[in-house]
Amino acid sequence: MDELQRLIFEGENDTVDFKQRVTKPEKIARTLVSFANTRGGTILVGVKDNGYISGIDPEEEKHSLDLAAGFYCVPPVLVLYEEIEQEDRIVLKVTVPESSQKPHFAKVKEDDWRGFVRVKDTSVQTSKMVNKTMEQAPSQFEPLPLERHETAVLDYLQLHPRITLKQYMKLSNLSERRAYRTLVKLVIHGYLLLHDKEKEDYYTLA
Repeated sequence: MDELQRLIFEGENDTVDFKQRVTKPEKIARTLVSFANTRGGTILVGVKDNGYISGIDPEEEKHSLDLAAGFYCVPPVLVLYEEIEQEDRIVLKVTVPESSQKPHFAKVKEDDWRGFVRVKDTSVQTSKMVNKTMEQAPSQFEPLPLERHETAVLDYLQLHPRITLKQYMKLSNLSERRAYRTLVKLVIHGYLLLHDKEKEDYYTLA
């Protein structure tokens, strides 16, 4: 089994996404941002959700992806291309490395930029941490000021190897929704790492 077949066989997950075509650069930008903000990932363009290889015109897809990465992502997201021929069809393997310039934001509409991270096989919006309008260039972002319930989880992880959402809810006395948003916020800003390979997701210090 070659690498392409292996990726298709394993299915979509926190580091792999299938796309039959890239028709809307503004939509694929969310996936690019979510990979760059998390652990990086691979998009297979020319593969349907069920794993069927439909094939594409690589130049057309690269044009849409370049537009998405450069115009709909701030800061721009690095994308690397590899054309793979399979059964007389071409699949474009798009690699998005984990970024050293986190957080990245995707343009949802005019003057509305939002952050996304990859959780399992979806791009999850991190709305709490994004200003609706970005007035500053990303390079001018100040370090994220942390609130008490955010420093609490970092202090806890200095003494313990990991924490789950339930443990953090108990520690911080927050609702599930607020606790989850806080943990995601700390992941996108590079304080925590999300681990979702086991039965229950858990977080460690980055």
